[in-house]
Amino acid sequence: MNPQDLELLVTRTMPYGKHKGRLIADLPGNYLNWFAREGFPHGEIGRLLQLMQELDHNGLTGLLDPLRQQPSPARQAPATPPGSPR
Repeated sequence: MNPQDLELLVTRTMPYGKHKGRLIADLPGNYLNWFAREGFPHGEIGRLLQLMQELDHNGLTGLLDPLRQQPSPARQAPATPPGSPR
């Protein structure tokens, strides 16, 4: 497993299907289990779905909580240079 994949679970959305637009980390367990039975798609999305299914199945979704609370660099406000008016 690539450690960056955990961050992708809380930032990447499902690109198609019943749950299109929903974060992969927020997909319901029965949907992830359906992929486990029927087969995961190829590529990055399949790898992420498989990882999320394993976390969900083993009760480890709490591992993602710190990543959800961590602000991404793109969402942080730009720093104000010293001496600039606020």
